[in-house]
Amino acid sequence: MSVSAELVVLRAAGVSLALDVSGAGLPRVLHWGADLGEDWSDLLAAGQSVYPNQPLGAPLLPTQADRWTGRPALAGHRDGTYPHLRLLPTEPVATVVDPAGGGTVTASALDEAAGVRLRAELELGPQGVLRMRHTVTSTGAGVYTVDALLCVLPVPADAVEVLDFTGRWSRERVPQRSAFGQQTIAHESRRGRTGFDAPPFFLTGTAGFGFRQGQVWGVHVGWSGDHTQLAQRTVDGDGVLGGGELLGPGEVRLGEGETYTTPWVYFCHSASGLDGLSDAMHAWLRARAGHPRTPRPVTLNTWEAVYFDHDLDRLTALARTAAELGVERFVLDDGWFLGRRNDTAGLGDWQVDPAVWPNGLHPLVAEVRRLGMQFGLWVEPEMINPDSDLARAHPDWYLAAPDRLPANWRHQQVLDLARPEVWTHLLERLDALVTEYRPDYLKWDHNRDLVEAVHDGTAGVHAQTAATYRLVDALRERHPGLEIESCSSGGGRVDLGILSRTDRVWVSDNNDPLERQYIQRWTGLLLPPELMGCHVGPPVSHTNGRAANLNFRCLTALFGHAGIEWDITACDETERAQLSAWIGAYRRLRELLHCGRTVRADHPDPSAHLYGVVAADSGHALFAYAQLTAGASDGTTRLRLPGLDPNARYRVGLVPELPVPRIWAQEWSPRVTLTGAALASYGLAAPLLRPAEGFVLELRRLDGQG
Repeated sequence: MSVSAELVVLRAAGVSLALDVSGAGLPRVLHWGADLGEDWSDLLAAGQSVYPNQPLGAPLLPTQADRWTGRPALAGHRDGTYPHLRLLPTEPVATVVDPAGGGTVTASALDEAAGVRLRAELELGPQGVLRMRHTVTSTGAGVYTVDALLCVLPVPADAVEVLDFTGRWSRERVPQRSAFGQQTIAHESRRGRTGFDAPPFFLTGTAGFGFRQGQVWGVHVGWSGDHTQLAQRTVDGDGVLGGGELLGPGEVRLGEGETYTTPWVYFCHSASGLDGLSDAMHAWLRARAGHPRTPRPVTLNTWEAVYFDHDLDRLTALARTAAELGVERFVLDDGWFLGRRNDTAGLGDWQVDPAVWPNGLHPLVAEVRRLGMQFGLWVEPEMINPDSDLARAHPDWYLAAPDRLPANWRHQQVLDLARPEVWTHLLERLDALVTEYRPDYLKWDHNRDLVEAVHDGTAGVHAQTAATYRLVDALRERHPGLEIESCSSGGGRVDLGILSRTDRVWVSDNNDPLERQYIQRWTGLLLPPELMGCHVGPPVSHTNGRAANLNFRCLTALFGHAGIEWDITACDETERAQLSAWIGAYRRLRELLHCGRTVRADHPDPSAHLYGVVAADSGHALFAYAQLTAGASDGTTRLRLPGLDPNARYRVGLVPELPVPRIWAQEWSPRVTLTGAALASYGLAAPLLRPAEGFVLELRRLDGQG
């Protein structure tokens, strides 16, 4: 980081942020993007407009006081007055240098007449990830209502495309592209949770950007409630990218001295396509103090094996089969608590059902641990069935208006966690369960949107989300070794807010490997493989009825935190042998899978995916080729493998534990030695596969370092 009386320039990992701090207002952002290098002394002069009185750069917090005609970053009012603010600095910009790269900048400003103070925090990490948040304080008498407070950064004129996402249950994160002209393109979520359609990153970039080429700028809002992300360009040519919490009417009303702080909003830039953006974000996540450090255990979840049909003998047999195959964690899913024979009753009654478990869960837990596996348990604390003892005892505990309930969704309503008595009750019940059974892991589910969410007569999503965070934090504080998975009807709550306090996400309820190829591909834009729960499901998917062979199911589940969601007691000997070999491969390769760089080829044939993981020292790599649909032609498509050391020689072969693919009844097993440059430019001839088939290549560098 470099600082002068007029400029602050933060630099890290090929990214620069340049701020003009010479003016009378908040800092102006001169540049966010590719590294500016060492010589920035004439940056102000180089950017000076030929038009008189036109300030340099973009305002850090654009409002009409900055002549910004787009959506204001801060919107609010004091009982209808002061709808526009003019924030003036109250103290010099503060900077802190990070010796590893990057640094922090803090700026404060005040509109004395309106009684509003703002504090902006920017932090560029050594990995090149920039995160920002704002705090607004009411300094005047009465109430100041915050309608919106967004974090935004400028993007240049050559950012001409937007990559946004849509999605639904069991088909999360579907990409959609559009041109970015003089317009506002906004993605808004009003689900009370992150949403199946939530972008891992909301992106803009140069024309035709892909995984390995083009410049891209991305934003992610680290918040699990309602939120917005937008790209906006006015007729003046200015463009911004940003996001923040989407506040409901009257949701944030500040009395004198009260504050509201936005969620952290994350910004990433890459000069080398989407993979460069993932490189930065994955490295930032892995550098967190709370990131999982132990090997990610092979997990068997009981849901698709038994559903609600809980029986000690059946589950014990399932656990023994799992242990024989090499499973390391056994998770008891929905159906263990009071009155829970289906999804219409029991939510909220977090006590083991004595009708099914007369001795509690202790016999099952003891057997799982005797077999050498960890034990996990499913919970859904934020929800309640109207048909439950808790609902009958406390009908006023719903997150709802006093005189009406939202429509039932999956036969359930939402508990108002912002009420202290509700929050305390849930913490005590969860604490009692964890204390008694000592699970290593909780699968924390959240199976409905929050609609008509009302707390104390006002919009309640913000208070609900904050209370959920406090609940998870309090439970983790009482049980520091406990791991928690964020599940929300599958991938409905995948964001860096919930992941700052959990250890992985359940990517989707859909275990069909064809759908999973797409879902995991785009979830992996934000998350490294070790944070993504990826399981081998049964031969026929329960979400869409599609059949898939075991090899393709195993291949798809390998590139994540791997597990099984299947009644493996019904497997024949061939299937058990294949599962055991696949588990062996995962356990041998997980250090590479969970520490290496994710790479995705811009493969010319849209009917297939080509992707992999390359070790940090480039000495070891895995690449998966997945044929999704029938190929576009009968000819050979070359597999060009990106991300390798171009000067090193690599021995290429199939992962030995996995089946050799059969190409029209012929076995195919490549054994070649080529340089990284040759593999990237010339590649390998791709075999002609049927849909839903594939293989995994393993590469070793031959210089003795791999």
